[in-house]
Amino acid sequence: MQTDNHAVLAQAKKWCLDGLTPWLCTIVKTVGSSPRPIGSMLTCLKSGEITGSLSGGCVEEDFLERLSQGEVDSRRPQLIEFGVSPQQNEKLGLPCGGSLIVLAQQLETASLTWLLPLVKSIQQRKCLIRNVDLTSGDTVLHDSEHFTQLEFEKDRLSQCFGPQMRMLLVGAGQLSQTLAELALAMDYEVLITDTRQAMLDQWSGPAVTLIQGMPDDVALSRAADRFSIVITLTHDPRIDDMALMAALETDAWYVGALGSLRTTGERKKRLRALGLASEAIDRLHAPVGLAIGSKTPVEIAVSIMAQITQLRRSAG
Repeated sequence: MQTDNHAVLAQAKKWCLDGLTPWLCTIVKTVGSSPRPIGSMLTCLKSGEITGSLSGGCVEEDFLERLSQGEVDSRRPQLIEFGVSPQQNEKLGLPCGGSLIVLAQQLETASLTWLLPLVKSIQQRKCLIRNVDLTSGDTVLHDSEHFTQLEFEKDRLSQCFGPQMRMLLVGAGQLSQTLAELALAMDYEVLITDTRQAMLDQWSGPAVTLIQGMPDDVALSRAADRFSIVITLTHDPRIDDMALMAALETDAWYVGALGSLRTTGERKKRLRALGLASEAIDRLHAPVGLAIGSKTPVEIAVSIMAQITQLRRSAG
């Protein structure tokens, strides 16, 4: 969903640069079941062009119809509720009893004062909070050290935008291909690195960034911030240990290594012998993934993504 929102903001910026007046819509509250989570966004033009989604189609169509009939206030941000009656739920395709409250805000060239730095900040892998005052219509940005959940009150919206989680996979084998497919489907940016150009040349997985180089250098240059994940998958300690030595001393949020319990024990001994601090070694998730008895590449990929999901959700 973060990636979807980034695309929405980029499109809104483009339209404003072209002198158009797009609408920016954000789900700020849901009641009951909802097809899209709080924070989902779309941008659209009155003529019908849309980027993003609030429901998958019906709510978007209803909003465009309201625009064409002049029912949406363009002077200041406005709250619109969809699905407040059984008839609307049936018309809009919302789950039984569900409703959405959407903040609709018309943008213009002046909106670029906050749109441009917001899009740039996301590209630079930084966090910014968009604060919208529903009374005055003003939008201002504030820096944030960490990603925070959307907050909505009667007259104020606070929405944090942060970079997409980046996953660096060390080793271009079959498991990397399977894990990359699953991670992409779950909204992660995926990078693959391998010291062996021949392995990269044989890559038959999804279209991702392939990097030939020393794994420690790649980890330090491409996956060292708190929005990064590094997972070693080569089974070659000469390659995996280099990546782990570097990654475990960065701000990378998650560092994991494939291998059995015995292999993991031997790996930790080597890392200690190489001078890595115990505190850094304790950050290592190994054997990587949840212990679900996984054997096949698909099962291992599921266990890894399940563990990452569990940790992200528990962190709030």
